[in-house]
Amino acid sequence: MAKTLVVVGAGPGLGMGVARAFGRHGFKVGLIARAKAKLDALVDELAGVGITAAAFPADIRDHGDLAAALTAAKNALGPIDVLEFSPSPTGPITQAGQTSVASATAQFELHVLGAIAAVQHVLPEMRARRDGTLLLTTGVSSTVPAPFLANVGMAMAGLRNWAHALHTELGPEGIYVGTVTIASSIVPGGGEADPDAIGARYYTMYQQRDRAEEIIGDLSAFQALVDQRVGVALDTAGSADATE
Repeated sequence: MAKTLVVVGAGPGLGMGVARAFGRHGFKVGLIARAKAKLDALVDELAGVGITAAAFPADIRDHGDLAAALTAAKNALGPIDVLEFSPSPTGPITQAGQTSVASATAQFELHVLGAIAAVQHVLPEMRARRDGTLLLTTGVSSTVPAPFLANVGMAMAGLRNWAHALHTELGPEGIYVGTVTIASSIVPGGGEADPDAIGARYYTMYQQRDRAEEIIGDLSAFQALVDQRVGVALDTAGSADATE
């Protein structure tokens, strides 16, 4: 019997790379995101390469809407064996000193509360059958503090921390939890940053079930970028002080 992957936060880059990787191994694929027309186009694209897929539009921040989409995916495709969570940041992205309660809450609601809602919906059945996979995606700011991604980094760091805790807790129950930190732009034809190359690494994690985290890209390169941008800002501030 074919297994089912559901991608929460599906898009044409990362989400489709994961969908194709699992679909090529016989998985049926459910795609969840807000825009129905875009999802339908992605479903057609997957069908064109022989992958059974269906779209389930939902706003990830609306937990009732998300639960209904996950239930619809299960009813249409079968029990959810693998849940992959990777919505792109939406809303204002703020500097550290400009982060407000509202801007932090917006990212926390999407990345942390959205993930919790999705996981809590599928987890009871995974626990009942003592099998299942949860793959939770974060960006590089979850690991490397970046002043220019402050509110996103706060939320993604929380998600990464929770994913590691789930990995430890649920492993003995037969449920694999892995987090993927994307430390690179996702570029078709970009080597390890190609969507299909990234998707293949998600599938390898699912197969091997031996690590809590996979890092795609170069953390040290991003740290160097952060240092450079901070240095430029300090130089600019110093020049402004000198002219006063």
